[in-house]
Amino acid sequence: MIGILNYGMGNIGSVANMLRYIDCKFLIIENSEQLKNVEKVILPGVGRFDKAMENINAMPNMKNTLDYLALEKKIPMLGVCLGMQILTNFSEEGNVPGLGWIDGKTHKFKALNDMKIPHMGWNTVVTNIDTQLTHGLNLDDRFYFVHSYYVKVSEKSSRMMTTDYGINFDSGIVNKNGNIFGVQFHPEKSHRFGIQIFKNFIEI
Repeated sequence: MIGILNYGMGNIGSVANMLRYIDCKFLIIENSEQLKNVEKVILPGVGRFDKAMENINAMPNMKNTLDYLALEKKIPMLGVCLGMQILTNFSEEGNVPGLGWIDGKTHKFKALNDMKIPHMGWNTVVTNIDTQLTHGLNLDDRFYFVHSYYVKVSEKSSRMMTTDYGINFDSGIVNKNGNIFGVQFHPEKSHRFGIQIFKNFIEI
């Protein structure tokens, strides 16, 4: 059973629909007690970094339970878009610390030449690290992005995927234990390429 964390930042329906499409059982997580019933967790989300962390921190025992499952029990975790950004230490968007599961920082895009912000639309990714999540992906696979902030991790060993948009940024990240993953793009909106990501996550 996969848990989809509902921390009030949207995108729940799209992820749930994709999991239904690939015939995966899931539970929408509304409180920390429900986390006892799942084997993996997806952190979706769109919006502001600070608001996301404030919402998680306001849910009784939620952050402590997530920390325990991710860092001690080491169950698979997948952050999507904003859900990936909050895996890092903090963001230039505000002052509230992130989950800090992967050492890194979330930065604001700076417009260069005719570069449009947010980064919106299809783009390719380069897979730097072969993980269970990236298994079966090809160089020409394209994913759908919508974001104004990007992640740069501290360790090369965490740079699972990279993408070019004015600069080279980390579009997929992984922790050293290989159980915590983040993707900046939206696999739930990326057709067959995104389906592969979710199928891989289910099989971890």
